[in-house]
Amino acid sequence: MTKKVTVAAIQSKVSVDMDANLEKTLRMVRAAAKKGAKIVCLQELYRTTYFPQYKKVNKDAYAETIPGESTDAFSKLAKELGIVVVVPLYEKGANGKYYNSAVVIDEKGKLLPTYHKIHIPQDKRFYEKNYFEEGNRGYRIYKTKFGTFAVLICYDQWFPEAARMATLAGAELIFYPTAIGYMTDYKSKDGDWHDAWETVMRGHAIANGVHIVAVNRTGVEDKLKFWGQSFACDSFGKILKRGSSSKEEVIVATLDLSHNKRIRDGWGFFRNRRPDTYKN
Repeated sequence: MTKKVTVAAIQSKVSVDMDANLEKTLRMVRAAAKKGAKIVCLQELYRTTYFPQYKKVNKDAYAETIPGESTDAFSKLAKELGIVVVVPLYEKGANGKYYNSAVVIDEKGKLLPTYHKIHIPQDKRFYEKNYFEEGNRGYRIYKTKFGTFAVLICYDQWFPEAARMATLAGAELIFYPTAIGYMTDYKSKDGDWHDAWETVMRGHAIANGVHIVAVNRTGVEDKLKFWGQSFACDSFGKILKRGSSSKEEVIVATLDLSHNKRIRDGWGFFRNRRPDTYKN
């Protein structure tokens, strides 16, 4: 028995005008719904330029609250269109701390519990520990009308433990909102970063029998050239849709989530696990 859901990734360029970014993204989500998407995911920090490429900027110039402007706008739109929307943003929490967050809004416009990015990098052009607290709420599972999924943010995508924990908790699908690209002032000695990025997530799909949707921005922001190429793959790592490296796009894919069980039953990756041997 098939279990299909149509999803969309919103891949866009980001300007310094946060209000313009919000309005453009609202239009793109509306376009995704017209194409049949029932779950729409935005890219990491959808409303702001990737400010963590700098060691020190004014946090409050980029942060917003939850609820706030973004959630108010997307809650209204989700209810109007009858869709689920994943909204990643820079959050100033009620506790005064700052988080790289993802809000899931259901088809009735209700805000579901916020996910806080758990794994925080600290490297040249990615000075995220200067701006984001490490999430401590665990791996959230969102049971919605259209499917059960997890949201993991950018650097989380490199960690097999995160994908496994989300899948064991019941995720049929994992969304990875992302902001990643090439540093224009650095040449990698290790090979193609983009290939590694896509390969590791396809590996998570296979190892866990779970569909993956990775959503990346595009365009150039100072010393970072974002490579776009948002994609959806099935639970054996087959690419179903991939965006371009440079264009703003609404990338729509129909996923057959019943494929997950076939992979898990056939390959036995869950059935033959040996958690008694997995020590720190």
